[in-house]
Amino acid sequence: MNATTNPTLSLLALQFLLCAAVIVVAGVTLSRSADRLAELHDWGRGWVGLALLATVTSLPELASGISAVTTVQAPDLAVGNALGACVVNLGFLAVVDLLHRQAPMYRQAGPTHLLSAGFGVLMLALVAVSQALGERVPVLWHAGLNSPVLLLLYLLALRSVFEHERGQTQTQMRRRAGTADPAAHPPDAPGQSAVRQEWMRFGMAALAVLAAGSWLPVAADALASASGLSRSAVGTVFMALVTTLPEMAVTLGALRLGAVDMAIGNLLGSNLFNLAILGIDDLLFTGGPLLAAASPLHAGTAAVALMMTGLVIIGLVMRPQSRVLDAASWVSAGLIAAGGLHALLLLSGA
Repeated sequence: MNATTNPTLSLLALQFLLCAAVIVVAGVTLSRSADRLAELHDWGRGWVGLALLATVTSLPELASGISAVTTVQAPDLAVGNALGACVVNLGFLAVVDLLHRQAPMYRQAGPTHLLSAGFGVLMLALVAVSQALGERVPVLWHAGLNSPVLLLLYLLALRSVFEHERGQTQTQMRRRAGTADPAAHPPDAPGQSAVRQEWMRFGMAALAVLAAGSWLPVAADALASASGLSRSAVGTVFMALVTTLPEMAVTLGALRLGAVDMAIGNLLGSNLFNLAILGIDDLLFTGGPLLAAASPLHAGTAAVALMMTGLVIIGLVMRPQSRVLDAASWVSAGLIAAGGLHALLLLSGA
């Protein structure tokens, strides 16, 4: 093959860096724009983090997964990217805890995140069981029966979290009603021009993320061939790291705004969307059930993600107050250990 059809590792690395740069810049724009939209529409930041930001920041995983199963025909890239992104997002919660110096993150997290994490456990368990069944999984058309169930669970999670958060908001409003100034007037409604302009900015940033994410599977597949690494390792480690850059950029932006719930909701919500993406990828993959066609190595990734989600649930219930080495809570130390060990095991077996 000539240099055009067999790119060098340096060229592939440059492609990854360009994709990463576009994703980071667009992710920062998304964070600022989403916060502004929350103000214009009077939305809660927790809901914005879970639904709006989590969906948009997961666009690289969606674009990469669709491209992997349709253009590249690489189920391992699609499955590895989605599950690997879940592990990366959960590991990044430790970074949030580390940067939130006022107090351990879990002490200030809202109870709504327990719902998100609980649905995450259900969806991860369904993925793990479906992959363990392999070709024995019930088939609907050419996809596994688990795929529509994943999509239904995702929609149910969004509705459940929305209803729970709305109930909390209404309770808080009733409590404040007695102390409100009767002469106070509600603020003027935002101008349609400002709302339209902000949605356009948000949409342009989302399109940039989608375009950069669409190119990742092509470069990743070539990288796997040029470097000798398996598609499972490339999808689970390298692609997952790059496609989670929007989540990282948006989460850090939320922290700068002091919106801890938006930061946590973005990461946990992104995991729910990533697992729903597996259902979409399966429907588009014509080679049979997607999880049956993927390497059994991904079952280990799902198991690690389950363990890390369990740690997050423990943290949300126990709300640890102490820090390990004056840095982060013991829950975050466990998340870092689990994610690091998984990466080492994955690369050593590539």
